[in-house]
Amino acid sequence: MPSYVLAAGLLMILIAIAHSVIGEILIFRQLRAGTIVPLLAPAPLRERHLRILWANWHLCSVLGWGLAALLILLAMSPDLPAHALQVRIIAIATLAGSVLVLFATKGRHPGWLGLLVAAALAWLGQSGA
Repeated sequence: MPSYVLAAGLLMILIAIAHSVIGEILIFRQLRAGTIVPLLAPAPLRERHLRILWANWHLCSVLGWGLAALLILLAMSPDLPAHALQVRIIAIATLAGSVLVLFATKGRHPGWLGLLVAAALAWLGQSGA
């Protein structure tokens, strides 16, 4: 069902936007010194650690947009069943991310739920294709 795969892709876009924007507001905004990349590292971190944390934070969002784009393109494919393996791989990777966030935050971070829903939508989309 292409609509499930499309919904998964659109949800991934929203998750990635929320991840970057909320992270900037809640975490990185107060660590800036008038620069784009935060420099005011709280102890025991050093500036270089903060820089790589910031880069990796947004890397997650960029990769989420990439996966979302793939899901959307696959959903628009006239032969979605031929791409079931690719959708399945994205669904499993997204599910693994959901489990990681759930475990690491003891369920306190809502990202695990969004990722779980996106994984389920993608899986349903490829299984019904």
